[in-house]
Parts: sequence; structure tokens; C-alpha cells
Amino acid sequence: MIEFLYFPGCPNAEKTLVNLQEALAEIGRNEEIIVREVSEIEIAKTINFPGSPTILINGKDITTGEKPSDFHFACRVYEFDGKRT
Repeated sequence: MIEFLYFPGCPNAEKTLVNLQEALAEIGRNEEIIVREVSEIEIAKTINFPGSPTILINGKDITTGEKPSDFHFACRVYEFDGKRT
């Protein structure tokens, strides 16, 4: 199961979702992506929301390989090839 979590107004959510869809298509995977809007801090606490945007595969964060254990109701920063984005 693939989940895409974001909060409204996240400047990177739309592009990240498009990148995810394109990556899946490129490797020939036609899986449903469950898109979840996390619009309130209470929801973020309940689901241990790591920040926006987040991609979970079978409940595990794609960057840590673990289930989220804490919440952050903030924009998420990723590092690729030594560059923060």
C-alpha cells in the first residue's frame, strides 16, 4: 500500500505526488496511491505525521524505512545527492 500524506498549502506536495506517479509508471507499477490530506495538528499527532509531503509504503517512511514514531506539522526537507530540497 502506498500512501501520500500532505497538508494544504504545502508548496511541494503537488510536484512530489506527480514525481511519485511518474516513478511508478517508469518501473511499470500501476498501484493505487492513497492520498491523505492532514489538515489539523490533532490528526498529525494521531497518525505520527512526519511532515509534508510524506510517502509511506506499507506504513513505512520511504526515507527512514521505519514506521513514523513522532509527528511534525511542518514542511519536510529531503536530501538528494547532497542537496537539500
